Amino acid sequence: MEEIFEQIRRYIDGNRKPMLALWEELVNTESGSRQLDGVNAVCNILRRELESTGVKTRVVPMENAGGVLVGEWNSESPKAPLLLIGHMDTVFKEGAAKENPFRIDENGFAHGPGVLDMKAGLVIAVYLIKALTEAGFRDRPIKCIFAGDEENMHMFSNAKAVMEAEAVGALAAFNFETGYMDNRFVVGRKGGGPVSITVHGIASHSGIAPEKGRSAILEAAHKIEALEAFNDIPRGRLINCGKIEGGMGENTIPDQCTIHIGVRFPTTEIANEILAELERVTAHSTVLDTWAELDTSRLVNCMDTTDGVMALFGHLKKTALACGFGEIDCFQVGGLSDSGITVACGVPTVCGMGARGEGNHTPDEYAEVESMFQRCILAACAACTLEDDFTKG
Repeated sequence: MEEIFEQIRRYIDGNRKPMLALWEELVNTESGSRQLDGVNAVCNILRRELESTGVKTRVVPMENAGGVLVGEWNSESPKAPLLLIGHMDTVFKEGAAKENPFRIDENGFAHGPGVLDMKAGLVIAVYLIKALTEAGFRDRPIKCIFAGDEENMHMFSNAKAVMEAEAVGALAAFNFETGYMDNRFVVGRKGGGPVSITVHGIASHSGIAPEKGRSAILEAAHKIEALEAFNDIPRGRLINCGKIEGGMGENTIPDQCTIHIGVRFPTTEIANEILAELERVTAHSTVLDTWAELDTSRLVNCMDTTDGVMALFGHLKKTALACGFGEIDCFQVGGLSDSGITVACGVPTVCGMGARGEGNHTPDEYAEVESMFQRCILAACAACTLEDDFTKG
């Protein structure tokens, strides 16, 4: 174990300049979620790097979003693969890289759009495989799954279904999302996202024939009251009816109204409670002759803190001490990520494996350069020592 750890460390230390060059290339290649050409360009850069080290790549195209990049290394091994997951898109608008290009300041922090969330993590994932290849490790397959539209929660694509299918049969997963400055790794995340209920009524002139109308807005008001009453903030159960749209004007009984809702949940159990209540309220009508339809297609799974997740973190913690990284800890956070997809598929996952930094989704986003190298060493060492029965301690 010590010998392969040293080989990994030597390789990463000897390839700092290529890692920094790849990081700079990725950051300066703009890839906002709706900049499809940019996301595809980032995808092509990653394919180049992966294929140069023997990874077989393919892209699952999306009609209205960047595709999902899948890379398979050492697939001839009969063991279950370790997944490396991440995303290639950012939240930034076109022109952000010109205004705020990649650079490293005098304090050792890198700056630029997506430098932390999560282009540093993509570099770590790529060089993890390069380091294992150089060290001669061939004991387990590794599979990369990089989405092209994570930042908008896959709202224009079926990437979530693709990721679920690709995760089948995996042993475990590392997600290279933003790392935290205190070296705590993420073992749980809330789920949620946008939901909508569209209420349909019957339009009529409010002055001439109000009795013929059935107000969709009135029915929506009854639904909003019921949904908001279901909130249980201490348990983390949130249904926020944040916006409504409907009606033509005060002289027309409205025949349509849409309620835009934000939901959050810390566990699958509470998610199921929310979904059941949304379905109940949607199906029940207080105003005669109105009906409604529910859209939950953009919801993101929570990342449950399962026994498997904690066992995987235990392996990471043990590896951190053995490879010289040092003490680490874990926690649960509110932000969403694709780790919810893999955990829901039964694949234990540790998230927040990327470089340390702060300021996600802002022009002031930064990442600690040294941490990118340190965390690549840690991830590679954890990958090559992961046993099939790690959940048994």
